[in-house]
Amino acid sequence: MEITDGFPGKIWMDYELRDAGAGEKLERWGKFILRRPDTQAIWKRTLSDSEWDNADASYLRDKKGAGHWEFRTDVPKEWNIRYGDLNFKIKPTSYKHTGIFPEQSANWERVKNIFQRTYPKRVLNLFAYTGALTCVMADAGAEEIVHLDASPKTVNWAQENVKLCGLEKHKIRFLVDDAMKFIKREARRGNKYDAIVMDPPSYGRGPDGELWKLEISLQDLVTASSGILSEEPVLFLMNCYTAEYSHFALRNLLQCSLGALGGDIVSGELGIPFGEIGFVLPAGIYAMWSR
Repeated sequence: MEITDGFPGKIWMDYELRDAGAGEKLERWGKFILRRPDTQAIWKRTLSDSEWDNADASYLRDKKGAGHWEFRTDVPKEWNIRYGDLNFKIKPTSYKHTGIFPEQSANWERVKNIFQRTYPKRVLNLFAYTGALTCVMADAGAEEIVHLDASPKTVNWAQENVKLCGLEKHKIRFLVDDAMKFIKREARRGNKYDAIVMDPPSYGRGPDGELWKLEISLQDLVTASSGILSEEPVLFLMNCYTAEYSHFALRNLLQCSLGALGGDIVSGELGIPFGEIGFVLPAGIYAMWSR
């Protein structure tokens, strides 16, 4: 079992968590410093107030919970950052996000290491968001990728990231669809995948208003997804942000669905290290089956 953040800080060219505390985090995205809320940061800050106050942009919430960005300097609407040889578009959104979850790069490296050994032919990326992992998998040798998300805007964003990475010639199929409906159709068609990765939200809506609640739907989703794995699958990766679940819960779920296949199951927490005394900002959990 693996219980580690595994954050590949040396690969990041343009991202750094500079500090976190008092319910916020201070990050460098390229040459811009952004200040955003983070409920996990329950300790004291380590940097001075002046360094926090000099952030180029801050995401603020009012008493009702609504939020907005305030810009201290001339920050563009969007810009690009580098991760190794890959490039991704960053854009401060109305929901405080930027289009990239940097803690996920620990999973990117796990997937990349497996793909560089196994070269899977068909890969399914569910809840694929803006496509960072799609780019990583294409760059690592996946022959064919299905990238699925319920939001047309994020799928368009993912297509932009693929072009920024110079991967547009790879066989990537972009779909706006409900994950469970798609999996059931693939099962009826007899389509199989050598690897499946997913990053389901705690709550969401499909393109036709389909309701998704993690605690209600996750088990059925994993069970259905395991049914469209190929005869010799190499990977099943699941990520989760909800604070209500332990990574042991995800591990047990994979054991029930995939344990009969043999292989290995690891699980743990994701986090981003910062500071000189070894702080880690918690940022979700994961479980991964691999052959």
